[in-house]
Amino acid sequence: MQPRVFAVVTAVLLAVLGLGSVMVTDWTPKSATAATAADAGGQRPGAVPDTPASASPSPTGDPAVWTRSTLRNKLMAEMDATDPGVALADLDKISKDKPYTVRFCHPIAHELGHAAVQRYHQDFQKVISFPHETCAAGYLHGAVEEMLANSKDPQSDILTLCAPANTGPCIHGVGHGIMFVTKQDIPAARALCDKFPSQSRRITCSEGVFMQLFAPDEEDEKAKANLPADKLAAEPLYPCPEQPALYQSACFFYAPTFFLSSHDYANHPEAFSQALQWCLNAQASGGAQDCSRGAGSRTMKYNLDRPDWAAQQCATAKDTWQRKACTQGLVSYYTVNDTSAGAAGRLCAQITDKEIQGYCRSAGGLSNTLD
Repeated sequence: MQPRVFAVVTAVLLAVLGLGSVMVTDWTPKSATAATAADAGGQRPGAVPDTPASASPSPTGDPAVWTRSTLRNKLMAEMDATDPGVALADLDKISKDKPYTVRFCHPIAHELGHAAVQRYHQDFQKVISFPHETCAAGYLHGAVEEMLANSKDPQSDILTLCAPANTGPCIHGVGHGIMFVTKQDIPAARALCDKFPSQSRRITCSEGVFMQLFAPDEEDEKAKANLPADKLAAEPLYPCPEQPALYQSACFFYAPTFFLSSHDYANHPEAFSQALQWCLNAQASGGAQDCSRGAGSRTMKYNLDRPDWAAQQCATAKDTWQRKACTQGLVSYYTVNDTSAGAAGRLCAQITDKEIQGYCRSAGGLSNTLD
């Protein structure tokens, strides 16, 4: 066969084969295929939406669905290339555009804070000079943790690190850091919180302590909740009932976080209503109200992209007081996450259950009727 004829035949064959491959290849993005399967009944009603790591990228190169690891890696790379302010601004935008990312934006912000302290050689004022309210001030919490973890005199530094402003989020972060310093020793952590001169600051410090106990953000075995099985068997809300009165409220409030994580809430959405039932174990010690508020708060945090579904979980509580407490928790977390004007009103307008909507408006300081 002449070379020219061979070339023409080869070109024709390649064209035919190429067309055939287009005709038989499924070019549908994986995320769209998964969504179609879910619509057809492939996903259980009420399940927390999946976040596959291999979702198809957007035109910007970002994945169609963020996971904790993909979002964390993107932001760490951004901070390395620019500064924490750029990464935090991007995190803020993504968490607002994709509300499901709120489930893991706080721990990612913690990691950014840790990395920033290392980058700026423990110059705390430089670290916190960037806007850091994103994701419930997680960046600030992480920065405080890292400062205290490297402190040569933590007992003194806990009182001076947040000065002179001594804002609540910073002192809350000190509570997180204290758990690193004391290696999860609750009595020792309480003793350090007790060094704050005012009762309100001691309570704020304890909130960080118990949040770190029940919901450690760092993917570090040393930071995992260290709750002995035998103690939990005897007292489901251990160690809350044995805490001094000043610190019991914070302990009961954060306890549902541990219940939800240990019951695999991401794959078992019924765990949210079960958490409310579990909170009734605290009635004897007077912590059921705080526990129910905490259950509502965590329910909103993990389901910020579907607030009406979150409200429906509060509606499953048998007693009026518990439905109300749960709703207060919903509103509390929603407004902590969205600090813009009218946040509570926007949340309440999305709730279809009239009783829960009424509690929502009351908790948000709104009138009992829609404006």
